[in-house]
Amino acid sequence: MFVILVYDIEVKRVAKVLKTCRKYLYWVQNSVFEGEISNANLVKLKLELKSIIDEEKDSVIIYSFRTTRYSNVEIMGIKKGGEDNFL
Repeated sequence: MFVILVYDIEVKRVAKVLKTCRKYLYWVQNSVFEGEISNANLVKLKLELKSIIDEEKDSVIIYSFRTTRYSNVEIMGIKKGGEDNFL
C-alpha cells in the first residue's frame, strides 16, 4: 500500500520520530513522509511511533491508499508537456 504520513510533534521528540519514519518511508518535506509499505511494516511503524509520541501533545496522521493508480493531478494555469507527465 502507499501511505502519506504527516506529524506535529513536540521539539524534544522530533528527532526520534524523524529517524523512525525514515526507516520505513521517504522524507518529502518538513513533517511529511510517503512511500510504499507492507501491512506488516506499517504495523511496526505505528508501534514504534506509539512508544515515542505523547498522545496528549503530539499528532501523527497516516493516509493510506491501496494503489496510486487512480491518483489525480489537477493543473492550474498553463499545461506544459503531454500526458506522459501524469503521475
